[in-house]
Amino acid sequence: MSFTDEEVAYIRSQPLARVATVSAEGQPDVVPVVFEFDGTHFYIGGFAPERTRRTRNIDGGNGKVALVIDDLASVQPWAPRYLRVYGTAELVHREGQSDRIMKITPVESWSMNLDGTWHPGGGATPTSHKTRHVPS
Repeated sequence: MSFTDEEVAYIRSQPLARVATVSAEGQPDVVPVVFEFDGTHFYIGGFAPERTRRTRNIDGGNGKVALVIDDLASVQPWAPRYLRVYGTAELVHREGQSDRIMKITPVESWSMNLDGTWHPGGGATPTSHKTRHVPS
């Protein structure tokens, strides 16, 4: 299974994500990042990616990552929405990039309130969706 059309539209509408990696010693690290999405994988580069903690963490042998793309559809009423991805990361070379960048293959994802209509106190349950991604 893959991302829904609503999830893909949300992913493509957002300029930032947060990616979490874990060092070989077990220290978690989360940073805001820009990303590319090809319909299946997420790619994270940035300025001098070879010098980042996230690259060192993956090089250190822990390829498990989490990615969150989130925003507020509204602040009044409060209407948060997000897409969370658990996945595996590898460092790859891409055309036009001098350094290796992170390629995330989704394993499982959850989205909540992507239509932005739910808010706390509104009485309804937020729309949510869970997907187990099957490698192609």
